[in-house]
Amino acid sequence: MTNQNSDPAVSYAAAGVDIEAGDRAVELLKDHAKRATRPEVKGGIGGFAGLFALGKYREPLLAAGSDGVGTKLAVAQAMDRHDTIGIDLVAMCVDDLVVCGAEPLFLQDYIATGKVVPEKIADIVGGIAEGCVQAGCALLGGETAEHPGVMDPDDYDVSATAVGVVEADELLGPDRVREGDTIIAMASSGLHSNGYSLARHVLLEKAGLPLDGHIEEFDRTLGEELLEPTRIYARDCLELASECEVRTFCHVTGGGLAGNMERIIPEGLVAEMRRTTWTPGQIFRTIKTVGQVPDAEMEKTFNMGVGMVAVVAPEDRDRALAILTARHVDAWVLGDVRAAGEGETTRATLVGEHPQY
Repeated sequence: MTNQNSDPAVSYAAAGVDIEAGDRAVELLKDHAKRATRPEVKGGIGGFAGLFALGKYREPLLAAGSDGVGTKLAVAQAMDRHDTIGIDLVAMCVDDLVVCGAEPLFLQDYIATGKVVPEKIADIVGGIAEGCVQAGCALLGGETAEHPGVMDPDDYDVSATAVGVVEADELLGPDRVREGDTIIAMASSGLHSNGYSLARHVLLEKAGLPLDGHIEEFDRTLGEELLEPTRIYARDCLELASECEVRTFCHVTGGGLAGNMERIIPEGLVAEMRRTTWTPGQIFRTIKTVGQVPDAEMEKTFNMGVGMVAVVAPEDRDRALAILTARHVDAWVLGDVRAAGEGETTRATLVGEHPQY
């Protein structure tokens, strides 16, 4: 009987997995990991587990969140540009943590690809490292998995888990929200990382617009507009919480502004937000016009120009706005919290019409 194991053609590489390419990718990642670190990090990249010294807290609560970036990846892959998608990944994870007041401590990423191309992986992780620097957290490690036969060679997907900490008596949430509180909006940088399936359908499939085509209204190509990185608000929110009476935050992601605000307003109260206080950016107007997308569909799919919301005590309204302005965050009073009317079941509502929209 022939021993098939002795056939030199039978190998992991022949099956499509290149261990040497993976090793080269790891070497290229080390400098990125060194950029995105904190003093609490112990050890380095290459071990089986990342180590982080928690430090001294009175009553620490760990917060964790996992996410990806959805079909924004399809735009990055079509443009063969991979250096910013990691910023989006970090934003989606860490800005969920700060909603409850947690400081992001570290993040671990997972990259699955049909074929490991070390330089491409390094570009992706470079973006993740940049996102961690912006968020003030460490890139503690991760995993790159090669999936030949399951994914096409040029395809990849990314996800991550971020871990943060908050003192138990500083935990933010719906239980802190009061009637009369002020709702402050923080501007988004664009679509962020939600609604890309609809955006791609409208702009690329229905209208047939090329990603490399220059769009006068954007003053850049459509692809560049769609790849605009998600703004990371973590440090801004933490600074705000340390200086003002913040009740809670709301990270505006899938489900839109009203849909996400529903999650942070307690029963018996309503977050009433006024559309008249801002005009959605050009990308939202373009999608609406080109695709003839109804307003209701736009508002439940996209952030419409509001990426993060802070609910603050009314006496701290001006101070909160001043702090955000000093940190170069475009912010404005979006509305306020009122008592629910008789029979009113919704906890968040948008009133009025957007100017010039």
